[in-house]
Amino acid sequence: MTHSTNSVIFQTLGTVSGKQIGVMTLNMEKALNAINLEMVQLMFAQLKLWQSDDDIALILLDGAGEKAFCAGGDVRSIYHASIKAPGEVTEQATEFFEQEYRLDHLIDTYDKPVLVWGNGIVMGGGLGLMMGASHRVVTENSRIAMPEVTIGLYPDVGGSYFLNRMPGKLGLFLGLTAYNMNAADSKFVGIGNHYLNHDDKQALLDNLATLSWSSEAAMNHQLLTDELNRCGEQGTANLQTGLLESHRDQINRLVSGSLSEILQRVTETDCSEPWLERPIKTMLSGSPISLQLIYQQAQLGTDMSLAEVFRFELGLSVNCCAVGDFSEGVRALLIDKDRSPKWLHQEVKDIPEALIGKMMSSPWQQESHPLSNLV
Repeated sequence: MTHSTNSVIFQTLGTVSGKQIGVMTLNMEKALNAINLEMVQLMFAQLKLWQSDDDIALILLDGAGEKAFCAGGDVRSIYHASIKAPGEVTEQATEFFEQEYRLDHLIDTYDKPVLVWGNGIVMGGGLGLMMGASHRVVTENSRIAMPEVTIGLYPDVGGSYFLNRMPGKLGLFLGLTAYNMNAADSKFVGIGNHYLNHDDKQALLDNLATLSWSSEAAMNHQLLTDELNRCGEQGTANLQTGLLESHRDQINRLVSGSLSEILQRVTETDCSEPWLERPIKTMLSGSPISLQLIYQQAQLGTDMSLAEVFRFELGLSVNCCAVGDFSEGVRALLIDKDRSPKWLHQEVKDIPEALIGKMMSSPWQQESHPLSNLV
């Protein structure tokens, strides 16, 4: 059974057990399946329906086409609202980020197994959808990054939670440099937890239809894990060690110390190593405010719950739109596409401490916070 809106396709696949697989396909192929507010709302509503439907044993979330699972969020509407009301927290920014984070949180707290097929580009908001899923498949085509430093934002969608749980200082490195991970990299840092070749997808779906799904979520989780392990056995055995793993010590040294020490070190680093050239260039041309926020984010540690992280990030994200570099970053990359952003401050040392303090503090009282009911 299929029902479709233009932007997301929902269908159910039958299985021999009598249970069904709920499939959500992001269907904005030309926009690399970037999610907008309508898509967020549709997915949230459908997941709620399937959550209470005993016939649905598991969820599969994927993206149309071969190029991307989801390349991020479509933030144009936030940009237009923000330039009309400079310095103000806008309704559009609050609504988009609030509902996006609610969706990410729902996926993370979902009882039933959620399988994300992370083929192609998975960036920004796409990583928010993926990280909450219980079963996160990467393929030989996966290209995964948090490129927010290039648009005056910071790795949101739970990045304050999952980046700080990565080995060593790799989370900070990924945030500062927008480094593009492949499947091996993403498995090493805990983003992907299964590897399959993209061509194995149909065989996997065929196999899933033959399994004895039940009404027990825990048993269904185990069934899916076992099947993914079986299907991915050959491919995983051939997976090469990723650059993040083999250069882990070098990366830890590169991004240790204060932000000014890191910038000094990066500026003096020999960029003749091809894998490091683009990440360093991206970092040095990114928003200085973003660099400062990403550094502060890495100091948060691992004490906050995911719900607390989303409450913190909602405040920081709307502040980025109101008083940070977000509007200029989006203008340069997505609106005018001149790729020449004029950041508010030329260098990190020029940024007033009070500005970062203001951006890191919530615009709402605790009880009136839009995400106060997340647990």
